[in-house]
This record gives sequence, C-alpha cells and structure tokens, in this order.
Amino acid sequence: MRAIDYFDKSADASPDRTAVLDGERRYSYRELRSISQRIARALWANGMRGEERAAIYSHNHAEVLFCMLGILRAGGVWVPMNFRSAAEANIEYLNYSETAWLFYDSHTRQSIPQLKANVPSLRQLVCIDGEDGENPSLEQFTERGANAKDCDWADPCGNIDRLMGLVPTGGTTGPAKGVRVTNLAWGTMTEMACHYWKSEEPAVCLCTAPLSHAAGVVAFTIFALAGTNVVMPGFDAMQVLKSIERYRVTHLFLPPTAFYSLLACPEVRRFDYSSLRVFLLAGSPVSPDKLKKGVEIFGPCMCQSYGQTEAPMLLTFLDGKTLAAAAAGDHPERLRSCGKATSAVRLAIMDDTSHILPPHQIGEIVARGSLVTAGYHKMPEATAEIRAHNWHHTGDVGYMDEDGYVYIVDRKKDMIISGGFNVFCAEVEAGIMALPAVQECAVIGVPDEHWGEAVKALVVLQQGETLSEEAVIAHCKTRLGGVKSPKSVEFWTELPKTAAGKLDRKAIRQPYWAGADRQVH
Repeated sequence: MRAIDYFDKSADASPDRTAVLDGERRYSYRELRSISQRIARALWANGMRGEERAAIYSHNHAEVLFCMLGILRAGGVWVPMNFRSAAEANIEYLNYSETAWLFYDSHTRQSIPQLKANVPSLRQLVCIDGEDGENPSLEQFTERGANAKDCDWADPCGNIDRLMGLVPTGGTTGPAKGVRVTNLAWGTMTEMACHYWKSEEPAVCLCTAPLSHAAGVVAFTIFALAGTNVVMPGFDAMQVLKSIERYRVTHLFLPPTAFYSLLACPEVRRFDYSSLRVFLLAGSPVSPDKLKKGVEIFGPCMCQSYGQTEAPMLLTFLDGKTLAAAAAGDHPERLRSCGKATSAVRLAIMDDTSHILPPHQIGEIVARGSLVTAGYHKMPEATAEIRAHNWHHTGDVGYMDEDGYVYIVDRKKDMIISGGFNVFCAEVEAGIMALPAVQECAVIGVPDEHWGEAVKALVVLQQGETLSEEAVIAHCKTRLGGVKSPKSVEFWTELPKTAAGKLDRKAIRQPYWAGADRQVH
C-alpha cells in the first residue's frame, strides 16, 4: 500500500480517537485526516506533481506530523531535515535531493535566508507556526487549496515502487547520502512494526526524540495502530518520566544515550511505569548492564530493534519477554543481542570473501528482503557497493548464534587494530558501562608508536561519582583482557553527539588524529 493508506485505514476505523496530543491541543483521526487533506490540496493547487521533494525542518510539535501526512497524501517525497545539523550540511543535502518545498518552524527561521539563497530548487517555503515575511503560515498556505479537488494518484498495487521518502544517512563520515525509501519498504516496516509492537490496549506513544529522525518513523507506526502520539518539544529526562505516568504511555522509543539519562535521573524510581508495553531502544548497541537495570526499573517492556536508514527500524527485534528473561538469568548473553531477524527479511553473516559464516563467526551483517532500500539517490557506485554478492551490506560487524540471535560487535569503521589484534569499540564500551559510576563512554583508537593504534576511553561519570583512570583500566583487564583494555582514559563532562543523537565519533577522534594523512595507524 501507499504510506498514507496506513493512516487512512485507522481514520476509517477510529475517526474519533485522539491521534495527536500536543500540550493542550488534541486532534482526532477525523480532524487530522482533514488537516492533511487540506495540505495535500494546497500542494496540488500550487503545482506539486509526481515525486517532488518536500522537506520538513522543524523542532517537535504537532504540525510536523500534519505536514508529513500532507506530503504523503499529495504523492510527494518526504525529506526529513534535522534542525541540529549545520546549515552548510542542510544546504548540501537540499541541493543534492533537488528539494522544491520546505516546511519550517519559527525556531529554524534564522537559517531560512541562507537556505533560500543557496538552494535554487526551492520554490515554496511555508512557516508552519506563523507567517514569516513573504512565506505564508501553514494555515494561510492551506487556504490556497480551498477550492482544489483531491487527486487520487494510486494504482491497484499501492504504488509499491514509488518513492515516499528520500532520507539522509547520518553523514558522519562524509556528505549524507539520500536513501530511496519506496512504499514497499515503508509498508514492510509498518506492517512488521504493527505486528511486533501491538498491545492489547490502544497505543499511547510519547514522542520525545526528534520527529525528523527515528521518532517520526515510530509515530507513523502508531498511526497505523490507531494510537495516540503525545508530542513533547524535546527530550528532558524528568519530563519523560512524569509523562509516562501522566498519559499512561504504552509505547516509548529512545536512543541508548537518552535511555542512560533516564537511568541516571535521581528520581527515576518515583513514578508509575505499569502502563508501558513497548519501551524500544534502537540506534546503537545498548550496554547489557544498563539494559538489565532498565528491566528492573521499567518492567518487562524493554525491547530492542536493529535497523538502519537503508533498511528502516526492523531488521531484527528482541521482544520484551525474551529480554526480561535474559535479565533474570535465562540466557543472559541475550542482553547483548539485538534479537532475531524479523519476518520479512533474511539475515546472514558474511566474510570479506563473500562466504556466509557459521554461528559465532564474526563478519559483516548482510540482509535480503522487501525492507531493504531501493538504493542511493544519484549514487550508482555506492548503491552497487552495498549490493555486492546479491546481499545488502549493512556495514555492521557481528555474529549470529545457533538460535538465530544477532549480536552486533561494531561498525566496520569503528574497529581498532591494536598490536595486530582487532578490537571492537562497542565491546569495550559495554565493559566500561558495567561500572555503576559511568553514565556514558566512547572508545576510539589513537595513534601509538608501539601499538599502531592504542585503545582510548572517554568517560562521562554519573553526577556526584568519582572514578580513577587506573580503576577503569583494571576493571577492563579483568573483564576483557589486556589487548582490549584501554591504554588510557580521559574523563569528560559530555560527549559530542551527531544530529541524530548518536556519539559523534568523527568529532571525538579529530583532536587525536589532527594532521595525520589517514585515520588508521
């Protein structure tokens, strides 16, 4: 089906159910469908045709979801932009994607003149929360389509090969690539999410991570479940904990870094979390010890999924029951797993010579299935590279056990070669995160005369805690052995993050590799 069809099915079945709650503003499925229809008509009245790109550049509020649905209803291609990205990076991506439409909010207004001056493909800008000079507000814009007719551009098969999104990759190792997301891939993800995340009671999802990233994907799935999306302006640990109790939240998605902040909140045990059914962690590997603590505090709702922009959200899933059992001592190693391959994909582990490896052998995680991207926009060589040997190459290193559980060891590019041995950053980070005093850490390789690359840990401590470099190294030697243990430890007050909220390893590594002619040693 088309992406918008999943929303419309819920609107047909539950027109009076609350679809979006933003502060004091509440919108039913009937109202939200009407709003998205008015946006779609205005887009058509102002010339949108075919797979034209329409970007959303905004902080979290209900209008982001309005515009997303309106773009999809009009048959446009959704281009999510992260408001935390540098203006130069946004300009580069808008030009590369040839974006014609831009919906923005007043918080990003200061960047608009620069974007408009440097992106010649932009022909219509709309400020969604108020008029901005010559750019209309969203309300004013929708009035332009008041007399336009709806356009039914669907085909009998649901336009499965048509683009619904052109989504940027993280771009931490160079310019972002545009992932071509078709209705087929999006529909596959949506239907699997409805299967794996369904609860007996109506879903109530707390949207606190940026809607421009994975949180927007999760919010769309909640629409397919006829649930309610409670929109928060941003992540605040205390407000998230309060809101779970206040709104009887059933579904919550967070990246691991935000999850760690919840665990570090002094009042984390104060509130009632009994409504939670799916507390999803995704985006990067999670510390097994922190995960176990999460089960203790939040209950058997903790779960994990693994995906990437090129295969969104659900290559694997580790359900709450299995994870809770692991936390209780039944197959405790599964606390390090991201779960089993989901129903619409096949996963395997491949070595550098294209051979599929047996259980417990480390190699690259490769995938096949309708979840996988149609390729990168205008990048045939990059597309061919990730499709080598007739598999989709994730760029992630891991292994699979005899029961089919997948364990991510690292990204290929995050591997350290120290003294001729492969050291995977995620494994060392997980070891350090087992220390109760540690809130967050990053492990990198730094140039070293003797080792080639030496393992270095950057550690952020819990508020009020102390820890010495010697204690961290001694702990790691006991847990990981001498080769994988850090040769040095630095204590930072915070670690830099990418626009998607992940550790920015490029920024973390830069001071140590400045002036080097290559990033390996």
